Amino acid sequence: MGRSGGRGAAGATAREASVREGAVRERAVRGAVREGAVPEPIAADGVDGVGALAGLDVGGLRLLQAIAEHGTLTAAAAVLGTSQPAVSQHVRRLERRLGTALLDRSGRRVRLTEAGAVLAAHGQTVNAAVRAAAAQVTALTGLRAGVVRVVAFPSSSATLVPLALARLRREHPGLTVTLDEAEPPEALARLRAGTCDLAVTFAYGSAGSTAAPGLAPRTDAAADAAREGELSGLVARHLLDDPTLAVLPADHPRADDPQLSLSDLADETWIAGCPQCRGHLLHSAAACGFAPEIAYATDDYVAVLSLVAAGLGVALLPRLVRQTGERHPGVVLRPAAGTSARRVYAVTTPDLIRVPAVAATLDALAAAAPATTVAVSG
Repeated sequence: MGRSGGRGAAGATAREASVREGAVRERAVRGAVREGAVPEPIAADGVDGVGALAGLDVGGLRLLQAIAEHGTLTAAAAVLGTSQPAVSQHVRRLERRLGTALLDRSGRRVRLTEAGAVLAAHGQTVNAAVRAAAAQVTALTGLRAGVVRVVAFPSSSATLVPLALARLRREHPGLTVTLDEAEPPEALARLRAGTCDLAVTFAYGSAGSTAAPGLAPRTDAAADAAREGELSGLVARHLLDDPTLAVLPADHPRADDPQLSLSDLADETWIAGCPQCRGHLLHSAAACGFAPEIAYATDDYVAVLSLVAAGLGVALLPRLVRQTGERHPGVVLRPAAGTSARRVYAVTTPDLIRVPAVAATLDALAAAAPATTVAVSG
C-alpha cells in the first residue's frame, strides 16, 4: 500500500508540473499576440473558413482598404475619423480573430501582408456598396425613389385612385406606384400576406344609412363589428362615404320618382353585385320587410348597368359609379331611402405607414377624396 501511494503522489506531482508549464506557455503566447509578434492560432472550426468569416466585419474591411490606399495607420485614422491607437487596436483584434498577420510592421511604413491585401481589396467593394446603400436609403426617405404596391376595388380605381396617383406624380415624380384590382376581402388578405403595401377597401355598416318611410334608420351592429375585425392590427384611414343609388331601366315607372324607397322595388327582379354589395342588398331589403328575388349576379358594374338597360331587373350601385352610369344608355340612377352608404378606407400596416413613400401615397388618396366626392355628386 505504501509503495502504491508513493507512486500515486509522484504521478500527481508530475501532472501538476505539466499543468504549470502549459499555463506558462499559454501566457507567453498570449503576451506575444498582444505585442503583435505572432498571430493567435486559428480555431479548428476555422480551417474551412467558417471561423475566419466570424472574425470579419465591415469596419475592418474598410479599415484595411484605407491603410492600403493611404499607407500609414495615422493617415487611415484621419480618413476614417478616428485615432491611430484605435486603428492599431482594431487591426490587432482582426489578426487575433483570423489567426494570421495582416500588417508587416517591420519598416517605417506598415505594409499589408498577402492576407491583408486580399481583405483590403474586398474593403474597396464594401466601401462602394455602403455608399450605394446610403444613397438609396437617402433617396427613399427623401421621396426621390421607391415603389408602392396599391390594390383597390374597381369603382375606386376608376375614380378616386387616378386623381390620387396624378397628384402623387406631380409632387413626387421619383415614386413608382403599381395598381391592381381586388375586392376588399382579397385586398386585405394580400396586405396581411405582404404582397401589397396599401389597400383601398370599403365596408357597409350602420353609418350613413337612410331610413325608408315609416321605418327607423337601420343599425347593423354585426356589420360594424365585422369591419372592426377585418381591420384589426392594421392602420385604416377613412377617405369618404359612398352612398348607394338604385339603378332602374330608363322606362321604369319609378324612374322619375324623386322620393324613391327601397321598399318601392320589393316586387322587382334584382341584379346583385359583388358579395359585399349583395350582402348589403339582402340586409337592407330585410330591414324594409322583403326578400329580393335575385336572378343575376356579377362583380362587373358595367355588366350590371347593361343588364338593367336590357330590362332584366333593377340593382343597387355605389355613387362612385354614377358618372359611368349616367353615360350608359337606357338606365337612370336615383337615391333610394332604406340603403346604407359604404365607408371607403385606405389601409396599410403599422410598419409600412412609417415608410415615406407609403405615407405619401396614403396622403394623396386622402387629398383626392373631396374632389372625388364632388365629381360623383352630380
